[in-house]
Amino acid sequence: MNGSLGKLSRCAIYTRKSTEHNLDLAFSSLDAQREACEAYVKSQTQEGWRLLPDCYDDGGLSGGLAGAAGPAGAAGGWPNADC
Repeated sequence: MNGSLGKLSRCAIYTRKSTEHNLDLAFSSLDAQREACEAYVKSQTQEGWRLLPDCYDDGGLSGGLAGAAGPAGAAGGWPNADC
């Protein structure tokens, strides 16, 4: 772990796709983004990074709405139960 600091960092993953196009596929770009981020967080476990279990997926929601929550929605409790 991070030398003498021993700091634990909780990590949330927010995935986003600007449209709903192809979200119905068995493996979408949201899934690919999540896998890449999970692998990166896992590579940083020696630095104290820990992945939070909740999913924050924005599948075309905020891309079409002016003033939509975006990542701020994740901070406000916007988990996807299908993760």
